[in-house]
Amino acid sequence: MPNNTRGSEKSTFLHLVKSPFRFKFFLLKRLPMALLAGLRIASAGSNSAAVTVSLSYLTKNPFRSIYFACLAMAAELSTGILVMNAIEQTDRAFSFLVVELEAEFTKKATGTITFQSSDGAAIMQTVQQCEEKEIAGSCTATSIGKNENSETIAIFNITWSFKPK
Repeated sequence: MPNNTRGSEKSTFLHLVKSPFRFKFFLLKRLPMALLAGLRIASAGSNSAAVTVSLSYLTKNPFRSIYFACLAMAAELSTGILVMNAIEQTDRAFSFLVVELEAEFTKKATGTITFQSSDGAAIMQTVQQCEEKEIAGSCTATSIGKNENSETIAIFNITWSFKPK
């Protein structure tokens, strides 16, 4: 659904992710594993987004920490919110896909981990260039996961590919 208020904080998608009920319904329909893992939106805007994942029965590994795939899911979603918001701001439909993921784990993930990405402006710029030039493009967004003590747990670099339809 196009929205000509580029970069607007009042985008339909950002409104959806800020509503707990609507977001859970979105996850159920589009990302059911994220719903099962208990991912939550901590914040969402045009330039940054934060997603939390907590240690629970469904997210744990045998080492009593959060399974790396659950961490990757939260990191991807923190960048994916920015991607979906940027695409909503265009007048075109897009195909978009994660084409590369790099991860560095620095500490055991226990408790609640918050993944923050602040690459909304770079994503928006890439999507706008793809729309204007009618070409495919890609952008790498970084998502940093921190625990309750603000210690870095993991750093994910996620490369998204965009192609106007």
